[in-house]
Parts: sequence; C-alpha cells; structure tokens
Amino acid sequence: MILAQISDLHIKNPGALAYRRVDTAAALTRCTARLNALDPRPDAVLMTGDLVDQGTPEQYRHLKSLLAGLEIPYYLLVGNHDERAALRAAFPERPELSSGGEFVQYTVDIGPLRVIALDSLQPGESAGQLCDARLAWLAAQLDAARERPVVVALHHPPFMCGIGHMDDLRLDPAAASQMAALVARYPNVERVICGHVHRPMFVRFGGTIASAVPSPAHQVALDLRDDAPSAFMMEPPAFALHHYDAATGIVTHHAYIDDADGPYPFYEPEGVLID
Repeated sequence: MILAQISDLHIKNPGALAYRRVDTAAALTRCTARLNALDPRPDAVLMTGDLVDQGTPEQYRHLKSLLAGLEIPYYLLVGNHDERAALRAAFPERPELSSGGEFVQYTVDIGPLRVIALDSLQPGESAGQLCDARLAWLAAQLDAARERPVVVALHHPPFMCGIGHMDDLRLDPAAASQMAALVARYPNVERVICGHVHRPMFVRFGGTIASAVPSPAHQVALDLRDDAPSAFMMEPPAFALHHYDAATGIVTHHAYIDDADGPYPFYEPEGVLID
C-alpha cells in the first residue's frame, strides 16, 4: 500500500508567480503528471496544507482546476495560508472537509491505514495551534483506531528543526507537547506527517517518527545559523511516498518530480556487474 504526500502548493491566481519568481501552478502540473506516471500508482495522495497562497476563492478555483488532472484519489488539509470557508466552498463535493465542525479535520481509511487529518490553522497567524477541542478530537480518534495502523497528518511540524525562522512558525510548543503525550499512548501510530517547512525532515516524536516533506515548487533554504534570514531556494521539487507493509510498517521514499537521466542497469544481460 502506498500513500503519496505533497505539501505547500501555494497556488496563486492564474498567471501569478509566488514571490515574483515561482510558477507554483506549473510546478503542481508537473507533480500531478509525475504521480499519474508512477507504477504502481499510489493508493491516495494526501496534501498537507498551504494549498493556496492567500486563501481566496479564485485561488481555490484555480487549485481545483489544476487537480482535475490528478488521476489518483486525493485528500486536502489546511495550512496557515488556507481559509476554511473558501476551501469548502470550492470543494462542496468533499464531505470530509465539513465533517469536523469548525475545523477541517477528519479520518479516512486508505487500505489498511487509518489517516487522522488534523487542522492546525490559526486564522491570521503563521504559526500553528491545536486547541483543547482539537486535542480532544485527536484523542478520541486515536482511541477509536487502536486496532489498526495509524498515520496522523497536520500542516505545522510539532518539533523544532533548527531553521530559526521556521521554528518561530511551528506548532505551538505546549500543543506539540500534549500531542506527543497523546501519540505516545498508541504504539500503532506509524507516523506523524506534516508540511510547512518545505524540506525533508525526520525526528523522533511521541514514541514514533515525525516527518516533513519538500514542496513541489520552492524549498526553504537549508541554513542552520541562529540568525539565518528567511529565504527560499529553487532546489529540485519532490514529494514523499509512504510505503506500508504489515511486516515492516511504513518506509518513506522521497521522489523527485522532474525527469532525471536513467535508469541505467547495474548488470550486463548475462548477469555480470558492469565495470
């Protein structure tokens, strides 16, 4: 079973560039083509927030038109650049987006996995939050899924990554601590996955592993100095493929979107290693 994860699409109005430089719509188009071409295809694609850049109805309409080319079932989460009401209005056929009451959060079964999608959005803020109501909802969902493997997904990383300006915008530390304590009670949680940081990251969290993914467009500059400026790089765009097997659990691969030279064989047709 394969779950693809993309994040931080930052779709603008048609024809507009992010930061006057990044064609995020073209990046998403290349990403969907790459996902469609995978063999085997993922069972589903989870999009962990910052779907658009300013949360406007026009941007969500543009996003929806771009996703029409994706031939794989997909699920949407909100990030700090998103707006709940506009997202729901653009995707009225997606009942899961309204099943969480005030919040865009839901559960979905993808093969043997139960995915718990959390809403970490604080309207008007770049940092994330899980209030008491959202933490209580998470606790109830974890308890209900204790008999099956679980992936918990949210936009904001519940950990520090060492990139100072992104750590300032992570999930609220108190909420992250409460989340970690909750997750630690359930050894069936295979992974906590997030976006927001535009880079691949892995860390121990709540007795399991938390991971983040690159963007299909621009990446946050990898600069671990305490006073590093907020900046982005046009490094190779990528996404994650979470491969689940009952005997092993989840193994995560990062797949690059753009074409690369190859593949080339390691062995001659008769089985001899090429020298």
